[in-house]
Amino acid sequence: MTAQPHVKVRNLCVTVKGPDGAPLRIVDDVSFDVARGEVLALIGESGSGKTTIALALMGFGRGGAVISGNIRVGDATLDGASGTTLASQRGKRITYVAQSAAAAFNPSRRVIDQVIEPALIHRTASATQARARAIELFRALALPSPETIGSRYPHELSGGQLQRLMAAMALITKPDLVIFDEPTTALDVTTQVEVLQAFRRVFREQDATGVYVSHDLAVVAQMADQILVLNRGTVREQNAVRPLLEAPVDEYTRMLVAAAHPVVQAQPPVIAQPEPLLTIANISAGYGPVDKAGRLAHPVLSDVSLTIGRGAAVGVIGESGSGKSTVARVVAGLLAPTAGTISLDGNPLAPTVAGRTREQLRRVQIVFQNADVALNPAHNVGDILGRVLRFYHGMKGPEAQRRVTELLDLIRLPASVADRRCDELSGGQKQRVNLARALAADPDVILCDEVTSALDTVVRGAILDLLADLRRDLGVAYLFISHDIATVKALCDEIVVLYKGTRVESGSCDTYTAPPFHPYTDLLIRSVPELRTGWLADETAQLQVPFAHLAEQSDLCRFLPRCPVAIAGRCDVDAPPLRAMSAGNAVLCHRTEAELAAPHVLKV
Repeated sequence: MTAQPHVKVRNLCVTVKGPDGAPLRIVDDVSFDVARGEVLALIGESGSGKTTIALALMGFGRGGAVISGNIRVGDATLDGASGTTLASQRGKRITYVAQSAAAAFNPSRRVIDQVIEPALIHRTASATQARARAIELFRALALPSPETIGSRYPHELSGGQLQRLMAAMALITKPDLVIFDEPTTALDVTTQVEVLQAFRRVFREQDATGVYVSHDLAVVAQMADQILVLNRGTVREQNAVRPLLEAPVDEYTRMLVAAAHPVVQAQPPVIAQPEPLLTIANISAGYGPVDKAGRLAHPVLSDVSLTIGRGAAVGVIGESGSGKSTVARVVAGLLAPTAGTISLDGNPLAPTVAGRTREQLRRVQIVFQNADVALNPAHNVGDILGRVLRFYHGMKGPEAQRRVTELLDLIRLPASVADRRCDELSGGQKQRVNLARALAADPDVILCDEVTSALDTVVRGAILDLLADLRRDLGVAYLFISHDIATVKALCDEIVVLYKGTRVESGSCDTYTAPPFHPYTDLLIRSVPELRTGWLADETAQLQVPFAHLAEQSDLCRFLPRCPVAIAGRCDVDAPPLRAMSAGNAVLCHRTEAELAAPHVLKV
């Protein structure tokens, strides 16, 4: 006899009120089962209905959405015909892990009190029992100092730690179903691996049933047993992970699989030796007060240099906290460096915006990561772009309107978008408008700060193609900041790797295809999930780190406490030299090129 599925969904529909007031069905006739102890992934682009379906499993419809069809989780049903409704089980037997743990935690309360709160509200355990269970979960989720980490406040913890703590909150009541809604999208690649490993290990130990919402097929390949592919609220394909990845049947699924490997279609301009446009020389920067010796309380960048040629694209990669965004802020004049210089066409730029001319401001533009924050929600797109045109070019009236239409055409949006507010646009459309605002100034160089990190794979690919086309057609140069080396390689000519504010490697994109790499670069490359099952298991075995016990020291290699190939008596004594590799890349490391290129060195 076939076992009854733990989650059973039949003919699920979700209807909202459309722009014209008429009913609009955003999820249409979706059916699926999830067996106990298994994980089902909901995959698709933004707007495909993934989160709407996940929330419907809790009996919740956003913005007054009407849910119809049959849903059963355990013995709870949507209509309560079984005696228990889905809504009554929220936070108890059906729990939810949101994308942004930082936004979900109350900043004024200690973490432990928030983690155990569901158990106390639903009376699944006493306060003492809940605290003991929380510490067990902290340990299982590989959180540091599990006995004491709960006493901290959210702002004292990293993004990866908060995401794992939110998972502990979801598991504290021993739920029947855990819903993960893009829980690693905002994390850098190395932190993502740690969080995925912790999630998978705890899920198996707890025999938990899960629904995992994501746009990243490589991630769900590590977490899920089954995949449901969605497009505009309908099911396009459903299968076990391996056959779906290896032999997708539906055309849309094949497009998603192809989008997991970004390839820019536009060919970059061929420039034999690009003329230097932007030069960053020996920059140091940070935050907080400066002591008598000129040292910052919170240093971020230390002696960073790079050059961007006219029409070239240079990528800067690294984990969160590596100083990538600080480089962009310094170049844009939003943060004054404590040392070093920035030059544009050989002419020095003032350290802050206040000291720069309007022409200098026009020539260097920045595109921020979060378009929702960067774009004024009270203004329509035409007003946002028109303000830039007035400020830099004095354009008004019909002339400005014509230019707005041209800019929208450049970013491949219809002219009608000019009359819409940004909250009426999709994530990909908002990021295009964010880019158009920079283009309105007619700049020479654009600083792109994680502009694709929050986008789904299909939209990310479209934005990368757009950036490449603009570079080819307009001759604009990019400083492209990301934590994803695959994305950077798809667009850029050169890559600079930062670790804790120090440049540890630099070179052309070709030099990042095969060793020798800096050990930290190797870690970044290995941390990008591969589109195959079992990849995460291959990465689970941790390399031995000989100096993990040492505190970081500014006069030694900053990567020393994490380096698996550190050399006793050398790495812990002297600062590393900058070595020129035969391929043309430069690596800040005590290891020789032969040692870094040897397959066994970084696999010990």
